[in-house]
Amino acid sequence: MAHSHDGSDFPTLSIVDHPLVRHKITLLRDRATPTKQFKELVDEIAMLMAYEATRDLALDAATVETPLETTTGWSVRGKKLTLVPILRAGLGMVEGILRLMPSARVGHIGLYRDHDTLEPVDYYFKVPGDVSERDFLLLDPMLATGGSAAAAVTSLKRAGATRIRFLCLVAAPEGVRRLAATHPDVPVLTASLDRELNEHGYILPGLGDAGDRLFGTR
Repeated sequence: MAHSHDGSDFPTLSIVDHPLVRHKITLLRDRATPTKQFKELVDEIAMLMAYEATRDLALDAATVETPLETTTGWSVRGKKLTLVPILRAGLGMVEGILRLMPSARVGHIGLYRDHDTLEPVDYYFKVPGDVSERDFLLLDPMLATGGSAAAAVTSLKRAGATRIRFLCLVAAPEGVRRLAATHPDVPVLTASLDRELNEHGYILPGLGDAGDRLFGTR
């Protein structure tokens, strides 16, 4: 079960503290975990988190023929769900969630940091049409300074998105605060609220650079 963080410090934050998630996050942090296993863990944790993130998806009544009679069941309005990984590390979270919801669409956002302003700018933005009708799950394994996440949400809103949730595996308090200050209407789900950022913007204790560990580029 996801629960909201105690205290009004982090009003937008929910932590998914299921035992399997906690177990897998610990393996993910281990510096000895090789790329192949790291990818599998990100995939599995994303799927388990998506289960919580979709708890309040809208349902429609649906008629179904069982082997014995006709009955009424339920159908998720999932065709309007869109996953948007922030490139590149967010890509590692897509497949696991798609396994749960194969009918979800996938968009992509790529960001780079402007050398002069140090602010993130999107160099790639592609999401399905009818944006205002969709539920968006924005994906990035790490919420560090919150700069990329806030910029990605801004881009989605500019395109007309109104229902956005942010999913990450580990979050720094600074990033949660910044995203909440910029976009108080965007719920944040994480598997762990970590202690702090170091002077280089890395999450402590964190898990290193998720992109490098996913794609073997360290």
